Amino acid sequence: MAEPRLLPVRLPSRPVGVAIVLHGGGSRPGSPMVSPTQLSVLRMRPIALRVAWKAKEVAVYRLLNSHRGWDPSTTPVHDARWAMDVTRDRWGDLPVALVGHSLGGRAALLAGAAPDVRCVVALNPWVLPSDSADLRGRRVLVVHGSADRIAPIERARTVADRLARTTDVTFEVVEGAQHAMLRQGPRFERRAAEFVAETLGAGRAAR
Repeated sequence: MAEPRLLPVRLPSRPVGVAIVLHGGGSRPGSPMVSPTQLSVLRMRPIALRVAWKAKEVAVYRLLNSHRGWDPSTTPVHDARWAMDVTRDRWGDLPVALVGHSLGGRAALLAGAAPDVRCVVALNPWVLPSDSADLRGRRVLVVHGSADRIAPIERARTVADRLARTTDVTFEVVEGAQHAMLRQGPRFERRAAEFVAETLGAGRAAR
């Protein structure tokens, strides 16, 4: 069985927090391994780099899931929890930020109840209206494109509204943005990086 992998983006000598960036990607027949070159993975590189640039005192990693899509027996939530275990073994009990797109956004929300998590960023998250997690004490940012035809924005609103009953949730709409975050990519990147830097208390002055 394939194993998840962590790719370091920036590793300060004495980080004040850890950010783990989670990719999306739909299922494929036979649950093939995740490739570092698949589009859903490459899509997260500029986001991880922006987080690393803005939150310069944060250790930033990209997670490669154990397989594509969402297998009920081993979901990306399990991979996210594995990644948090690995980073905790290396860095200790530092505050964690989870940043995910599409199914990675769903995984970030559902894994966000882990004790070390301080904030969750979900970009165009593909969610089910019934999704829920106990995120009390965390900060949550959902950024969603109004023209997303793959991950319905109405579902994301439903989940965000439910979470907002017990925690701090910000929901932002990027007008005209589609699921892949191509044309308005910098908006998604910037907001994710700002939110992580603000929450974990480490950042680089805006230029």
